[in-house]
Amino acid sequence: MVVQNVVWAVSIILMAAVVGVFVWVADGASRHVVDHAPLTAAAYRLRPWLFLILALAMVGANWRTLIELPYRAVASARVLAAPVQRVQVVGEQWDWRITPNQVKAGTPVAFHVTSRDVNHGFAIYDPSLRIVAETQAMPGFDNVLRYTFEQPGIYQVMCLEYCGLLHHVMRATITVVPR
Repeated sequence: MVVQNVVWAVSIILMAAVVGVFVWVADGASRHVVDHAPLTAAAYRLRPWLFLILALAMVGANWRTLIELPYRAVASARVLAAPVQRVQVVGEQWDWRITPNQVKAGTPVAFHVTSRDVNHGFAIYDPSLRIVAETQAMPGFDNVLRYTFEQPGIYQVMCLEYCGLLHHVMRATITVVPR
């Protein structure tokens, strides 16, 4: 929330500055005939520096906001080579078939996700209903979703892509047991 408040305050200040420039120009600054050549030359000398400052500000803002996203970093080759629990997931209107539906905490799980009919969004939610992983379930494709459950509990599986009238009842559970 703090970042949003800072961004909001900076946006208001910048908008006020733009409005102020418009008011200044409309108030009479544009009525005087002025030779703009020296001003144009000065502006062109400043332009590379202003661009650099703007680019650095945008990189900083993007970096700061992207690290807040809830996505985990891509697993390293060592993690991908570790022994995994294989789980087969098949989506069809309006049901998930998850075999097996019980996995161990702390051990990587490879979900092999597909669909029999239409596209579905396979999403796993932790016990507090925060999304922890998701992928698409598509007919004819076997998408592999790798995830390691850190905490035991009952995790909900819901469809994230509208798939028909009973989309809202397309739910299942995965039980995560201690190691």
